[in-house]
Amino acid sequence: MRIGMNMLLWTNHVTNDHIPLIDTIKEIGYDGIEIPLGEGDSKHYSMLGKVLSEMGIKTTAVTSLLENTNIASPHKSIRAAGLERIKWAIDMASEIKAELICGPIHSAFAYFTGVPPTESELKWSVENLQKAGEYAAKSNVILAPEALNRFECYLVNTMTDLGKLLDDVNHPNVGAIYDTHHANIEEKNQGKAIQEISRHLKHVHISENDRGTPGAGQVNWDEVFSELARINYQGWVTIEAFSRAVPEFSNAINVWREFSPPDEICRNGFDFVTKMIKNRK
Repeated sequence: MRIGMNMLLWTNHVTNDHIPLIDTIKEIGYDGIEIPLGEGDSKHYSMLGKVLSEMGIKTTAVTSLLENTNIASPHKSIRAAGLERIKWAIDMASEIKAELICGPIHSAFAYFTGVPPTESELKWSVENLQKAGEYAAKSNVILAPEALNRFECYLVNTMTDLGKLLDDVNHPNVGAIYDTHHANIEEKNQGKAIQEISRHLKHVHISENDRGTPGAGQVNWDEVFSELARINYQGWVTIEAFSRAVPEFSNAINVWREFSPPDEICRNGFDFVTKMIKNRK
């Protein structure tokens, strides 16, 4: 397993100003970073990609869809805009040589219709993820849609939901991310949930129940790492924690307080994940 650090702890737009921070992350021992794809253009990500390559740090990426780019929308124009947004993210990921893009890309983040998902919505999501997978294959990028908890999404909440969606997508460039924070809310057992999604598993987010320092909360980490070892998972385990560093972003994800100092989360989180991996070899 490779240990990554999600840059959303500090920023929702990585620039050259963050290079000293990324250098520190590398010095701590991380194998790579996860870069949010929300703004910027190919020129920006091309320059960033060259710098990161020179630093010898690997990358994954994270992005999301909103109401006006919802690939599960009943409106054809919105679905088309959502597919174009995913294609844009794939192009930007290629510029930074990211192996994978994760996030709620099956539907819109924090958007609700007031009723459970319909068969039509699931069908539209599947169709567009298949098209996105075809596009991602051209750049050798993996797409990893993310099941979110019921307060952030209604289309896909559990590993059973996600597994069924991905069975229908049935594309080699479209897999799954497992996020311990969302699973802590929606699943009965972390180990069984990982087993449920193992056939599609491409990425893992290590995220505490309060989004603070991994190991300092209530997630059952023994279940998580024991099952990852049992299925011989060989991908990224990327810490995802949040802060109030970017108010507009933290407001959007309902983060209203500082959980722990970012440096503490980064350093202690790395030590914790390293220990958990070593204990299960």
